[in-house]
Amino acid sequence: MDIVLNRQPASVPDDLADEPLLFLLRDHFGLNGPRFGCGVGSCGACTVIIDGEAQRSCLLTAGTVDGRTILTLEGLAADGKLHPLQESWIAESVPQCGYCQNGQIMTAYALLSAHPAADPDTIAEAMDGVLCRCGTQARIRRAIARAQTIMQGET
Repeated sequence: MDIVLNRQPASVPDDLADEPLLFLLRDHFGLNGPRFGCGVGSCGACTVIIDGEAQRSCLLTAGTVDGRTILTLEGLAADGKLHPLQESWIAESVPQCGYCQNGQIMTAYALLSAHPAADPDTIAEAMDGVLCRCGTQARIRRAIARAQTIMQGET
């Protein structure tokens, strides 16, 4: 099986086809961005981007992504420069415990890729699907708004 992982071609051994995508990413490819949270797709900690859409990697098997393009938190930075979302997360001091941050950032990435000018209500609705028990939702929304400003200035 072949995939594009973080903008690079990658091969997946056939004997790992039934392995959860989350475990493939973490154990086979050594990517620690996607996290195991609930294992049933409810918390969002394992979120990755597959062909442009935010997906819960704990719910998919490696075999279901054959031929697809996957982006993880590790793949957001390009040419040695953090993505505007990553920059904004740092500027707004978003993480508290940090466990949900992969899911938060990847969900925000998918949202802003599809809707660069998303309004605050749309942002809040999209981000409600990623569980944060530390209560950093206000900082998350500020970071997304900051990233929107940066990204709109780049176009």
